Amino acid sequence: MTEQPIGVDIKILDKDYRIACPAEEQNELLASARFLDSRMREIRQTGRVIGTDRIAVLAALNIVHELLQVQNGQPGLDRELARRLARVEERIGEALSAEAGLDSSSERV
Repeated sequence: MTEQPIGVDIKILDKDYRIACPAEEQNELLASARFLDSRMREIRQTGRVIGTDRIAVLAALNIVHELLQVQNGQPGLDRELARRLARVEERIGEALSAEAGLDSSSERV
């Protein structure tokens, strides 16, 4: 029997999100959120990018670029890791979509 997902509260750039995930992946999700938050803060601190959506896209592009470099350097990259990264990217996209739908005061650039 498959376990029901649990709701995990994460914070990225001072915004709270509730993400459903399997209980056994909670720690990975929290670590991913901390990593993404750190990357987005680095981009925001440069002062050259305005708007949460743009910061998120640049952070995602940078992270994916690094992933592709690792994959190209290591052709036998663990497929499980790649699958988990894809799920995290999907959750980030869902969270950003939910933010856009719920927060009409978001910065738009």
